[in-house]
Amino acid sequence: MTDRIVMKVGESLVAGGPAGTAAEPEVIIGELDGPFGTAFANLLGDQAKGHSKVLAIMNTDIMVKPATIMVSKVTVNNNRYTNILMGTVQAAIANGVLDSVRNGDIPKEKTNDVGVIVSVWLNPSVAKDDNLDHKILFDIHRKATTQAINKAMNNQPDIDWLLEKQDSIIHKYFQMGLDGKI
Repeated sequence: MTDRIVMKVGESLVAGGPAGTAAEPEVIIGELDGPFGTAFANLLGDQAKGHSKVLAIMNTDIMVKPATIMVSKVTVNNNRYTNILMGTVQAAIANGVLDSVRNGDIPKEKTNDVGVIVSVWLNPSVAKDDNLDHKILFDIHRKATTQAINKAMNNQPDIDWLLEKQDSIIHKYFQMGLDGKI
């Protein structure tokens, strides 16, 4: 395949599970031998307290392909939260990336040439949930990652759809503000 993936951007929201298990990843996908690759390397090397950047792994010592960096949107300052983020959610993201290769959104022949950056939302409430269902959390984050990559690679939503629907789409939290609920 000669088509370059200069940079693709996507997001997804998957909810519907128990409280705190929703996932809202944002992804950027691009070629490692250009500006995206420079940003990828700088991101991995520029660690910040509370916002560690780590490679997504299937298990210890088994990195997913394409190389994927996950970055927390939430300040990480709790051991239990860290273990959930760097365990259940990290594995879910890695599997979601691999699902994207399996389903053809990321071409298999490009897996050594592109990288993925995933900005991760994990609700801090999970650290306090003694009954957290890790399987549900895993499934939701895996699905959300796969969906975000699908949207990125397929340029979704497209501009015509957005222009057509612009006045009928109301941001959930804006509406809650209008309704006096936030």
